[in-house]
Amino acid sequence: MGSAERARHWRYEELPGVDLLRARYVRKTFVRHTHENFVIAAIADGVEVFHHRGSDVSAGAGALALVNPDTPHTGRAGVPEGWRYGAVYPSPGVVAGIAAETTTLRGTPGFVSPVLDDPYTVRLVHRVLRAADEGNALAADTLLRVAVTRLLRLNGGSLPQRRPRTAGARTAARARAVLEERMAAPPSLERLAADLGTSPFALLRAFRDAYGMPPHTWLTDARVRRARLLLDAGTAPAEAAVAVGFTDQPHLNRHFSRIVGVPPGAYQRERKNVQDPD
Repeated sequence: MGSAERARHWRYEELPGVDLLRARYVRKTFVRHTHENFVIAAIADGVEVFHHRGSDVSAGAGALALVNPDTPHTGRAGVPEGWRYGAVYPSPGVVAGIAAETTTLRGTPGFVSPVLDDPYTVRLVHRVLRAADEGNALAADTLLRVAVTRLLRLNGGSLPQRRPRTAGARTAARARAVLEERMAAPPSLERLAADLGTSPFALLRAFRDAYGMPPHTWLTDARVRRARLLLDAGTAPAEAAVAVGFTDQPHLNRHFSRIVGVPPGAYQRERKNVQDPD
């Protein structure tokens, strides 16, 4: 493998509800973050290590890293040469539709284990990306459905229902609502806790229990998610940065790249190519 890092994050209009990524990273470190969609990352070379539900797991060549929506995780190289992979990010609706048609899973479908050794599906994922690159809609759609069906049959289950709404969970949900509303000018932890009638450390514990990360980390993740929506709508990166509460575009660039894997400008150019092919 060469030494240069490279990544492309894009959409193919004939695969609605699915994001696509092809990348090679050596020094890249993904901070703790979540995705609204599923992550299906097919490792071609090297090893990726990612923190998932309390422990580090690794996926090497021929394996898939699988993350359910809204599940905090990280990402980094597990070997000096880094890792090369292709990934598809189907929405919960896309996966649920495939599961309903091709499996017997009940409830909300998801993946049981975060790593699956399955070179066959790894090849399928890379064929999806190649078909999308070539504009072959029939192949891309077919191969995606075959890959998701196989993964659900080999490693699928029903995602657990939400836990009972304890007092701590209710407080965390209220804190999240405040942060979403005041994303560009959030309160301090002390002020937020006081407004909610609790202590800073009690709020911190409740928030981590509910969302898998402290409020400030969750806020950065949420800001990047909202910035993605603004970029998709055509907002300039500098304007998106200020709108979501980053001090300037370099601040957005840093966090966006550490979560999405590409800078916001490159991300937006690929999106614009899909929405406005002329």
